[in-house]
This record gives sequence, C-alpha cells and structure tokens, in this order.
Amino acid sequence: MEHSREPKWYVLHTFSGYENVAKENLETVVEKFNLQDRIFDIVIPEEDVIEEKNGKKKLVTRKSMPCYLLVKMIYGDDLWHNITRTRGITGFVGPKGRPLALTDEEVMKLRLEKIKVETDLEVGDKVEIIEGPLDKMIGNIVTVNPEAGVVTVTVEMFGRENNVELTFEQVHKISQ
Repeated sequence: MEHSREPKWYVLHTFSGYENVAKENLETVVEKFNLQDRIFDIVIPEEDVIEEKNGKKKLVTRKSMPCYLLVKMIYGDDLWHNITRTRGITGFVGPKGRPLALTDEEVMKLRLEKIKVETDLEVGDKVEIIEGPLDKMIGNIVTVNPEAGVVTVTVEMFGRENNVELTFEQVHKISQ
C-alpha cells in the first residue's frame, strides 16, 4: 500500500485501560522519528455523561470507545512498524490487522473534523438542549465558536450554574 498524500483517520487498538499511556507513547514516537508531517492528531474518544452516585448527580467524561485511539495521518507501510511496536498499542483495526481508513460518514459521526458552520446563534441567546445527557435543559449562550461548530451554554445543574460546551446541532434557539 503506497501512501496517499491526503491524511485520513485510522483506528488503533490498545490494551484495556492503556489508552492514555498508548497516546503518550505514540506522541513520543512522533517526536522521536519526526513524524509531525505524517501523524497530525491522536484522539481518545470520550463523551460527557451524568452519573448518579449516592443520590448525587455529576457530569463526568468517560471513554466512549474503550481500548481504542483514533489517529489522523498520512499512512504508509513504513509507519506500520513504528505504530504497532509502540507500547500499549496492539495494532490497527482493519482486515488482518492492516489499516482501514474511516469513511467520511464515520468521521462526521465521531465529530473528528471541524467544519466551519454558518449559524444564527449569538451570545445571550436562550437555547434548549435537544441532544445528549442534558437533553431538554434550557440555558443561555456565553460563547460561540463557528470554527469548531460549538457554543458554550450556561445551564443550572445541581443548584448552581455550569458552563457546558455543545455542538450547534445539540441546541435549538428559543424565541425571546
């Protein structure tokens, strides 16, 4: 497999509980072998969820895909050994352990790429959260980031105000 010039997202399998270690080790490999022009981003897939413990709810970040790392890179067979020999990584996800790039649909679903989105959302707007663990909550926008496609919304949770970052798709503007 010759490498394409276009970076794509690939999935790496890690030992259970070693996602952070594997990410750090891979970052070290990128530095050691000067691979910054081939490996651009390493992501541990995470999501925010509300957990209830002893009757108290709290917002926690949890790994949405335990044992996996997502890597944006220009793949070539020359990188295969560097990556698969990295401590904590067991190999690529794909047929017979060979890399298989994620499709554009998978990349969008996992929200790995940021696309500048036009929006009519503005600071001070009142919004309803329509997706995710805070579904149906009402809040006010405090920041808008069109490059990342996200807004920061202040919502009242557990008796106090909290700022949460949400994508444009997760909120609906309420007429004032």
